[in-house]
Amino acid sequence: MKNYAKPGEVMYHVGLSKEMLQGARYALVPGDPGRVEGLAKAVDPDAVYLASHREFTSWLACVAGEPVLVMSSGMGGPCITFVVEELGRLGVETFIRVGTTGSLQEDLNLGDVVISKAAVRTEGASKSYAPVEYPAVADLDVTVALRDAARELKVPFRLGVTVTTDSFWPGQERYDSFSGYMPRSLQGSLKEWQALGCTNFEMEAATLLTLCSVHNLRAGVICGVIAKRTDSEAVAPPDVYKKAEQRFQQVAKRALEKLIAADK
Repeated sequence: MKNYAKPGEVMYHVGLSKEMLQGARYALVPGDPGRVEGLAKAVDPDAVYLASHREFTSWLACVAGEPVLVMSSGMGGPCITFVVEELGRLGVETFIRVGTTGSLQEDLNLGDVVISKAAVRTEGASKSYAPVEYPAVADLDVTVALRDAARELKVPFRLGVTVTTDSFWPGQERYDSFSGYMPRSLQGSLKEWQALGCTNFEMEAATLLTLCSVHNLRAGVICGVIAKRTDSEAVAPPDVYKKAEQRFQQVAKRALEKLIAADK
């Protein structure tokens, strides 16, 4: 039996109630609170601010006649657990993570987008919900909608298997950290993921996909490439970031339109 919120009940962490969401069943979930307003207005110029509590900044948009929540998750898997648990209680059924990523394959370039069909669970949060053998897989309908939207908009993309980590530095085998230290167990890990055909590193997808599967909710992931790890550990300059952001905004909006039409 699902534990839905009571009338007027405000979720402790995200600071939202069911009434504030106006029946929203869809959510776009970027990591960065600073990305929420731009994403909300990209999908709906008349989007309105709802709340800001902890790392969770929320706006409400309208897409194809349906309310859509745009809310930041903060960084990393533990923050995603608050998003799924509390928004699920408020009636959200479909989650699309919209973020940035570092590519692992030579043919994935800066500004391209990656649509995750699954994720490697090297993070820890999802292990509180399911054993490591349980797969982190994206919902088929959401993934197809993202893929078809990217094709329609002629946005360069790859469907891929994402590697989700808890650490931006050792977890992604970056040596430009404060000390440059890399545990022996992670040395060479980047080449191993590349050899296995994985497309990108990021920090939230596996947790989102696992929790949504466990809770019988839908989830998909689209990320813009702002670092190309076959070339460098560095993050790309602002103009590349802007290109990636515009692309994943456009694809997310079109995918929502497709999902909403199909759900009706």
